[in-house]
Amino acid sequence: MVYSRLVWALCCVVDCNFQGDDLHKKRGPWRGLFSLAFILFAAATPSAVEAFQDKGSHAAAPKPGDAKVNSKDGLRYRWIPPGNFTSGCSPHDKDCYKDEFPNRKIILTKGFWLGETEVTQAAYERVTGDNPSVFQGADLPVEMITWNAADSYCREIGGRLPTEAEWEYAARAGTTGPRYGDLDQIAWYWKNSKFSTHPVGQKKPNAFGLYDMLGNVVEWTHTWYTVQISQENINPTGPSMAEFKSLKGGGWWDDPDLVRASYRSRIEPGDTDYNIGFRCVSEF
Repeated sequence: MVYSRLVWALCCVVDCNFQGDDLHKKRGPWRGLFSLAFILFAAATPSAVEAFQDKGSHAAAPKPGDAKVNSKDGLRYRWIPPGNFTSGCSPHDKDCYKDEFPNRKIILTKGFWLGETEVTQAAYERVTGDNPSVFQGADLPVEMITWNAADSYCREIGGRLPTEAEWEYAARAGTTGPRYGDLDQIAWYWKNSKFSTHPVGQKKPNAFGLYDMLGNVVEWTHTWYTVQISQENINPTGPSMAEFKSLKGGGWWDDPDLVRASYRSRIEPGDTDYNIGFRCVSEF
């Protein structure tokens, strides 16, 4: 590269200084020598433009907890790094149901941006122009949403619903217990909800900066529900078709034994409930 620049530089000087006596006289011999020295120096040194372009072409990789705002719905999304976890019943958890077994070591090879909160009514109205919720309030999670409506919303903002594995991995955020904190500090459930949803983001977040992963509303996932007999352990997506869709997280109406990271619920994709909402993966 340096040699090609030197050749180019010499050719430039030769061409410039031998285009005729008039041009040579106007520039003068000293100016020609100075130009030659300058060009030789520039040819041997990477240019500032090239250095800037090289740095700009490699964007810094996102870190856990980094946030971005989706311009279409105005919500914040948190970076969830790739990693692995053990799905299913947590160690020493006495509230597990049969479909939380067997445990599986799951590997997610790609990170993703997950909604910091459940989709609010304000965001849903902004994108769809509709709000079917029973409990009305701009900062409340939208509910009474079918799986199809949730899927359509996520697609509209340039994203998708999280898989069941992605959801559980993000909810656990590196923890191995049934919850990522004290139940009353992290979740709205039947004992403290006063029989209503609550504005998103009021309880303590998990280590990834996600709010209400447990409680407030149960959340749709992209995954068709099936009993965990599959050994699909790397980026699992579940069956291609089934009767029910998987839901996660528990809600304001639920008992404590349903408000756990490993708890699995199911419902037909066309059904709705005032205890069911969702959050999206945003693919920026």
